[in-house]
Amino acid sequence: MRQPEASRSEGTRSVTSRSERGRSAAAAAVVAVLTLTACGGVTSGAGDEKAKGTVNIAINAWVGYEANAAVITHLLEEELGYTVEEKSLKEEVAWQGFETGEVDVIVENWGHDDLKKTYIDEKKVAVTVGPTGNQGVIGWYVPQWMADKYPDITDGANLNRYADLFKTSESGDKGQLLDGDPSFVTNDEALVTNLNLNYKVVYSGSEAALIKAAQQATAQQKPLLFYFYEPQWLFSQEKYVRVKLPAWTEGCDADPAKVNCDYPDYVLDKIASKKFQDTGGDAYTLVKNFSWTNEDQNLVADYITNQGMSADDAAAKWVKEHESTWKPWIPAS
Repeated sequence: MRQPEASRSEGTRSVTSRSERGRSAAAAAVVAVLTLTACGGVTSGAGDEKAKGTVNIAINAWVGYEANAAVITHLLEEELGYTVEEKSLKEEVAWQGFETGEVDVIVENWGHDDLKKTYIDEKKVAVTVGPTGNQGVIGWYVPQWMADKYPDITDGANLNRYADLFKTSESGDKGQLLDGDPSFVTNDEALVTNLNLNYKVVYSGSEAALIKAAQQATAQQKPLLFYFYEPQWLFSQEKYVRVKLPAWTEGCDADPAKVNCDYPDYVLDKIASKKFQDTGGDAYTLVKNFSWTNEDQNLVADYITNQGMSADDAAAKWVKEHESTWKPWIPAS
């Protein structure tokens, strides 16, 4: 994730720049790659009267996003009679699809002020569709056992005295700060420099690798300082403690090279093509109405990652058990 530059209110940052934690294709978050149609908006269905057309959903590379997309897809197909086509795309590439007509909707956006300016304000081929209901958090974490053993380690001002604990072969004579995919929204390299920390950012390469490292750090009591984010199912299974960095204030992250403050909170949102807004009908209304909690997303993500379910089966189980949540999303007939 790159540090977003978004408008904020009451300490919560509106989504306008996020990770490809954003928060690398997790092995557990594999989705079926279907052929995208070459035209935007809802395309016509043939044959079956129930078929209303095709909705093209971009799939970004983290399991929380996949959970959103799985539930929306299930409802579009089973409740409204649409066909949904999905394609795994990096975040920035997905935005390009609004202009080419290959993407109708991104269902979990973490910021991207620069892309919003280009595709919404300037090219006018995309629109914001409101929040997902999820509250996004990015920060640095240590396992609970480390916070118990070294109580002051959760204050970023004390990290240098513990740098030796975090040394690895990849970080050399510095402590290691483990990040995920390099394409995730992150200010970590700048933070290490600007906060004068004796650490080196090392990239695990994916969400799955980051989670595995966190699990091992808990199970084997191995020191680990790592970049992580919420919503994320792992927090419902194990305890990690966020390290406090200098508090975020308006403008402290305006220059990516000079960032010296913690990450803000994010309000995650949905982005659609302008054509989908204009022609999507009930499909667009459902996407617009979709709003759930971090707990909802974590539950579906857990089904996919840890309980051996396909995204389709995970969505079907959640939909069956949470009708009161999704029923209001369905457009009135």
